[in-house]
Amino acid sequence: MDTAALASRLLTERPRPRSVARWRYAHWLAVGTVCLGAFLGQLTASITALVFPALGRHFGAGFASVEWVALAYLLVLVALLAPIGRLSDLVGRKTMYLGGFAVFALASLGAGLAGGLWVLVACRAVQAVGGAMMQANSVALVARGVPEHAMRRALGVQAAAQGLGLALGPSLGGLLVEHASWRWVFWINVPIGVLGILAGWFLLPRTRPEAVPGPRAEEPRQPRGGRKPRIRATDHGGGHFDLAGLLLLTAATSALLLALSTASGLPLPGWAVAVLLLAAVVCTLGLVRQERRAARPILAPGLVNTPGVRSGLVVSLIGYLLLFCPLVLAPVLLAGAGVPASRVGLVVTLLPAAFAVAATGGGALLPRGWSDLARCRLGAAVAGAGLLLFALLPVGGAGAGAAGAGGPLPVAVALAVAGWGLGLLLPANNALVMRAIPAECSAVGGGMVNMARSLGTALGTALPVLGVHLAGAAAGGRAVLFALAAVAGLAVAVARPARRR
Repeated sequence: MDTAALASRLLTERPRPRSVARWRYAHWLAVGTVCLGAFLGQLTASITALVFPALGRHFGAGFASVEWVALAYLLVLVALLAPIGRLSDLVGRKTMYLGGFAVFALASLGAGLAGGLWVLVACRAVQAVGGAMMQANSVALVARGVPEHAMRRALGVQAAAQGLGLALGPSLGGLLVEHASWRWVFWINVPIGVLGILAGWFLLPRTRPEAVPGPRAEEPRQPRGGRKPRIRATDHGGGHFDLAGLLLLTAATSALLLALSTASGLPLPGWAVAVLLLAAVVCTLGLVRQERRAARPILAPGLVNTPGVRSGLVVSLIGYLLLFCPLVLAPVLLAGAGVPASRVGLVVTLLPAAFAVAATGGGALLPRGWSDLARCRLGAAVAGAGLLLFALLPVGGAGAGAAGAGGPLPVAVALAVAGWGLGLLLPANNALVMRAIPAECSAVGGGMVNMARSLGTALGTALPVLGVHLAGAAAGGRAVLFALAAVAGLAVAVARPARRR
């Protein structure tokens, strides 16, 4: 078999077994498969920070070097989500999603076997390629694979899987590092990846039914009635791949995150912060210009300018910024208040746990007729209230003991309130965005949603470190939390309805 024939065979999507496809609830099996990827991605996000001390001891490296284990993953993920989303529209979302599981599992195996720190960093970069292949297609697979009436609930279940991964990461990582080895933090991904490949092969419907002859496969759900948004044909096909846009996007995000990292203590000259920030601005302006004239832009300006999409992407970025900042800040502040590490883990877990519960069933407590827009605004307001409460607690200040006014219980309540609000906000916002995007552009749109989420995650990880480095744990942490509460208010104002198509 020649190379072309082998590639064609690998890229040909196979249908589900007829017994699965004809089952009334088959779409929930597909949602469950997507949830495996959602769980794996967020488990990786929350578990990696637990191995930093062990990696520093094992490789004899400082924190500034070890943090690249996380930074390399985030940089590659942010850069590739949008272009992989576009490529998935051509190759097929199922094919790309299953390939993501394979790349992620193999890179995780290599990371666990790494004999040097920079080999580990390289494996993490490859792991991010697999993560981007999964994340760029996850929302699209859910949105186009379930009935209209079940979309919000399905996206909520997916968000709950992410919350479960976030919640289990700290405790699981601590157990693996303490009782096994830091290598198992990466090896644990391998069996999950294999399970995802098998489940996706049998349970995900084809997304390119024209790829193979034979019985008609399930068609992606098409939008109902209404006017279509003004989207260029090149927003979802034709033209050459936008390599210049990809390079500018990578340079802009890399420069921004490196500037924040340098300002937070990375051993680079002080003038490097100004240079990197200037480079980020220049690359961003160049990216905007490139995307407006590219034959096939990776960020699809036509989609971004669709009513409801641009505001939805901003809200998605804000939502994950609000989620990850407290996950980074809370352990620092509680440890400074003398709270034992074991209790810190339990308190921090309440944020993603409340997020998962609210994303799955929190909407049942709201009036039945409430729109997704109303849920977004309420969720952002509740999240802001929780963060404001956290900011007002004297955690880490003088006299803030473990049992005092700023002890674990009030912090746990504040984090639970914030998590509950985010669990209402993010699934409803994702539903608004995906309803505004045409079916033929769903993978590109899903990739942009996930890119916004990853940017929010990256900023949510970097900004607390910057605040603590500049002003100390107590003052810097409190300033960041007050700022987050204000940003949550911005999300309430920014949220916009999607125009019915």
